[in-house]
Amino acid sequence: MENYAFDFTDHTVLITGASRGIGAATAKLFARSGARVVVNYREDRAGAEQVAAEIAAADGQAMVVQGDAGSEDDVRRMMEIVCARWAPVRVLVHNASAINRSYFLDATLGDFDLMFGANVRGPYLMSQLAAQQMIAAGVGGSILFISSILARQTIPNRTLYAATKGALESLTRALALDLARHHIRVNAVAPGLIYTKALRDGIAALGEENFTKYIPFERFGHPEEIASVVAFLASDAASYITGALIPVDGGLGVVEAGPK
Repeated sequence: MENYAFDFTDHTVLITGASRGIGAATAKLFARSGARVVVNYREDRAGAEQVAAEIAAADGQAMVVQGDAGSEDDVRRMMEIVCARWAPVRVLVHNASAINRSYFLDATLGDFDLMFGANVRGPYLMSQLAAQQMIAAGVGGSILFISSILARQTIPNRTLYAATKGALESLTRALALDLARHHIRVNAVAPGLIYTKALRDGIAALGEENFTKYIPFERFGHPEEIASVVAFLASDAASYITGALIPVDGGLGVVEAGPK
């Protein structure tokens, strides 16, 4: 994929769920652009360390931090670690996400609490803590949420996932308004079908062509294509953009219902 030119020299960038896929691609792009990158992971330590190793091999700076982005204790601990070493966070990218594929009538309140804890409550707290760092340092900053096309165009058995992503999009607009006075911009990116391991595993039995035929670009997106939009929104090139939701879906979001 093409490399885009951004300058994040001396910026601390924290990316949750950065051990693979979109998070990993985003971490590498910010590192190439001069940032000190915090590579967060929950379980995939090997993946996170591989991302950090690739960044270091290219003369970049990376710090691996384990933690569940949906856990209050973990979120507070992660922010304390980053603050002690590389404060303040200038860019926060909420990429980590839990998913639930239960049919609505089978999903429990426990499932509800787990999904909203991971996908909304955790990002809410982390955004609050990061904003406090930015305000204390007087530097402003950028908070970005990775939403999903499923927040607006859902499919069966994604009720809880779609609801959490819809909540993130509302949170984006509300935080943008509250934090504007502090020169903190808040935006969201809504990926379509991005060719990650999770997507490949989920559609393997159904055939990739049964999905790409509905996408106007007739192909899946790449993690790097999400990363470049995230970096743009965090950069000075987007200095007058806040409260925005940017679909990155190859046109899938504007397709009329039904087959071509």
